[in-house]
Amino acid sequence: MSDTITVTIAPELDRVRILATTPTHDVLKAVLGPVRAAHPRAAATLLEGIALWHQRPLSVVLSAGASDDGSALGLCDALGFGRTLHYEVAVAMTEGRGRRRRRDVRGLGDFRDLRQLALWEVTR
Repeated sequence: MSDTITVTIAPELDRVRILATTPTHDVLKAVLGPVRAAHPRAAATLLEGIALWHQRPLSVVLSAGASDDGSALGLCDALGFGRTLHYEVAVAMTEGRGRRRRRDVRGLGDFRDLRQLALWEVTR
């Protein structure tokens, strides 16, 4: 029960991908609609719900690039800090990483790029 849950969020123009993992397994994989269509508190409420469900705070890695809608999620302040009782946010700059767009017809995809971002340590 003490495994840290890391939630990696990758907002893109037409969708938001979310991967929640512990060191031993995946907790959640999701592909949601674009940020512009979501309620302003949707991301924070989702993270709070996951933290409450698992009864522990989350480490959140927010992927941020030039074309992303990361700031629109409302998880960080203007200086890039985001911390609540339920989660702490670290921003991973992903500009120039050459992300590839791939749609996997068999499911949600392998989330390989989000697994790499999950390695970012959120300092407490």
